[in-house]
Amino acid sequence: MFFDPVYLLFALPGFLLALWASFYTKETFATFSRKRASSCMTGAEAAQKMLHAAGLYDVRIERVDGFLSDHYDPTVRVLRLSPAVYDEDSLSAIGVACHEAGHALQHAQGSISMQIRSQLVPMANIGSFLSYIVILAGFFLQTAGLIYFGALLFSFVVLFSLVTLPVEWDASARAKKYILKAGIVTAQESEMAGKVLNAAFMTYVASAVSSLLTLAYYLLRARSMDD
Repeated sequence: MFFDPVYLLFALPGFLLALWASFYTKETFATFSRKRASSCMTGAEAAQKMLHAAGLYDVRIERVDGFLSDHYDPTVRVLRLSPAVYDEDSLSAIGVACHEAGHALQHAQGSISMQIRSQLVPMANIGSFLSYIVILAGFFLQTAGLIYFGALLFSFVVLFSLVTLPVEWDASARAKKYILKAGIVTAQESEMAGKVLNAAFMTYVASAVSSLLTLAYYLLRARSMDD
């Protein structure tokens, strides 16, 4: 599979898109990390104000190590922010922190798409690990059935990446709404913070495109063995 030039035709576009999205996100974050919010709120303070403005008072906010390792853990209702977001008062920090707070709002309000994504996590994890073993066995044994089965397992990864798109978009939409409504930033600053969120969203788009192309390749190869 790794020496198949057809595979490169499917894998290369997704790889290049993911590379560009990662670079674009980091550059956009760095650019607006140099712009301070007029409110002088840190990311942690902004997230807390957003949560309180939405009527949520039972979500903890904690600092976690790593760069852009920010995430919301619905199992314990904890919003974890990296140092560059938790401690800083930049527009990038506020945008990212409030995006994660948006996930807390989704959880509290019973977002259907978030619930579906949570249910898909174990299947996506299994599919991500097991599909490659099954597909490699199919290529080695030249058995289309194994590749089809591996593609079925991998389809859970694809489905997870597709369901992630509306979840992430909605979290950003909530952040853009509340950072302005709660007076965390000005209208002009909101637009700049929104650019950080839009850039980050492209990483999820790249992941979805890459997984779709990979699945298409597996199905193409399985079909070619059937012919």
